[in-house]
Amino acid sequence: MLVHHIRTALAVLFACWMTSCVKDVDLDQAGNITLQPEIQADLLIFEIDQKEFTEPKTNIFSNVIRDTVRLEFLDDSYIQNDLAKVEFSFRYRNSFPQSFANKISFLSEQDNLQHQVEFITEAGSMGNPSITEVIEVIETENIDVIKRSIKMVVEIEALTNDKPFLGILRFESKGLFSFQF
Repeated sequence: MLVHHIRTALAVLFACWMTSCVKDVDLDQAGNITLQPEIQADLLIFEIDQKEFTEPKTNIFSNVIRDTVRLEFLDDSYIQNDLAKVEFSFRYRNSFPQSFANKISFLSEQDNLQHQVEFITEAGSMGNPSITEVIEVIETENIDVIKRSIKMVVEIEALTNDKPFLGILRFESKGLFSFQF
């Protein structure tokens, strides 16, 4: 008797499953499916102090320093074909009592300027460093400026004043790269 009830229950469940509502699926639209993955990458991170602004051979102060990093991954066919958007994040932590003018340039292999971001990092102190964060978004309509870039140049100009030039400047940069397939 128990076996009969189990068979009946299974038959009813099977009948319900076979006759349940199924939304129509149009497999012809499979080509319209897009994937939009995102990848976050650290670009350049450094920490400098007042010694970095002095030429080692001559011991002469220079209020401008530069660093260049090659972004080889931008030359990858994956990025060249499918990159849709980039969100750059630039963050400074400044304990110098001076402000800094910052210029971040994206250059082609031939050093042609493709894109540039400029901003000021406010003065801070050792006990209370200033934090400056800048977000730069490059949308689909302008994405070719990043696709043509292979170098990122960071230029820092100390805006000197009468206070002692002493402190630490920490820089972190990241890129959130969005793709569309």
